[in-house]
Amino acid sequence: QSQLVESGGGVVEPGGSLRLSCAASGFTLNSHAIGWFRQAPGKEREGVSCISRSVGTKFYADFVKGRFTISRDGAKNTVYLQMNSLKPEDTAVYYCAAKNLCGTNGVDYWGTGTLVTVSS
Repeated sequence: QSQLVESGGGVVEPGGSLRLSCAASGFTLNSHAIGWFRQAPGKEREGVSCISRSVGTKFYADFVKGRFTISRDGAKNTVYLQMNSLKPEDTAVYYCAAKNLCGTNGVDYWGTGTLVTVSS
């Protein structure tokens, strides 16, 4: 059974950092584009970052550029999202998803999400 499991969420003060992990089982991450999305309370889900399959081209939403970094560890079959300089508006449930291509709507697998709360 193919699945994605996120971890690494928690409570952090503004300006702090967290690293989220997205671990895959049942399939190889390198064969998919992996996107990070987030959904804040009362808001629609939005794309945060994506790393393409194979080559590993990275894409970021404007609101996280320079603060978040996506990376992939093929040996661990895991994608990471390093989040620095966190702001209260980054508070959301963060999801990873396996897709065919970054920038397209279709998703093959969704993770269950991990909550990030940025608060003093």
